Amino acid sequence: MHDHLSPAETLRTALADLLEDLPPRAAAQAVDRLIANYRGATPTEAPVLRDRADVTAYAAYRMPATFEAVRSALRAFAAAAPEDWAPAGHTDIGGGTGAATWAVSATWPGERPVTVMDWAEPALDLGRELAAAHPGLAAAQWQRARIGASLTVAPTALVTLSYVLGELTEDDRGWVVDVAARAATDAVVVVEPGTPDGYARVLQARDRLVAAGFRVAAPCPHSDTCPIVPGSDWCHFSARVSRSSLHRKVKGGSLAYEDEKFAYVAAVRATGPAAEGLAPAPRRVVRKPQIRKGQVLLDLCEAEGALRRETVTKRHGALYREARDAAWGDAWPEA
Repeated sequence: MHDHLSPAETLRTALADLLEDLPPRAAAQAVDRLIANYRGATPTEAPVLRDRADVTAYAAYRMPATFEAVRSALRAFAAAAPEDWAPAGHTDIGGGTGAATWAVSATWPGERPVTVMDWAEPALDLGRELAAAHPGLAAAQWQRARIGASLTVAPTALVTLSYVLGELTEDDRGWVVDVAARAATDAVVVVEPGTPDGYARVLQARDRLVAAGFRVAAPCPHSDTCPIVPGSDWCHFSARVSRSSLHRKVKGGSLAYEDEKFAYVAAVRATGPAAEGLAPAPRRVVRKPQIRKGQVLLDLCEAEGALRRETVTKRHGALYREARDAAWGDAWPEA
């Protein structure tokens, strides 16, 4: 146990302990296959993580990035949710080694019933080992289940779908999102890679959630149709990921960090407790701010369901200083 550490620090320590004896060459080979699967467009009919070598490589290669992406999405959701709201329970569908459960614990500390569902037994086994290092996750349930049309999920406050929709057929994606919507008493959060295809999957999930009676909490300031013209662009964000020395060795990189691009939607049941006092961002910065001499250019998604570029100059005073500090993905005040 690492009781004095934050969930993020505990996860890094647990991964380092677990991966200390990982042969770099074997890990690199497994990582190459995972990269091809991660970037591919072909849905799988079997788990992507097949054995212990796969899941160990995944933990080194993807789990830190997935954790940071989901944590960034949850922070935006938490900023919009009622101040006194926290999930009373959490189910992570297709959760693999459990990165999203760590992110939920980092966002809302404390113990709660947690269930991780995945079809890869080796991933669940490794997730269970890692979770033993964190008191808030030590009692989590790790449940083997095929993630598809036959899936059943017990009611719980928060359901997450993190980096799993891309592994499913189009029909199964719809089924799984619908299952998540029926199970969630409070909220559903969907996170996918920040690629055009990942964004398209998030957008499809968003549409289904809204049709099922959910309101969008983040990143969108509204629950209307996305204003981006299909095929012209895609909505995504970025999370900074610290790399350990082992992570750098497995990834073949030299930098102490990397940036994980991700797309997401957080939606709350319109009649649930998370919707009472929900305050989505008035506007959202949807691209990296462009800082120029004496001005900052902000690309914003607005509550009226439109995209607009706003120029903030020195004559705006305090607002200009805020704009210089603004980050991609931040909420932005009304005009």
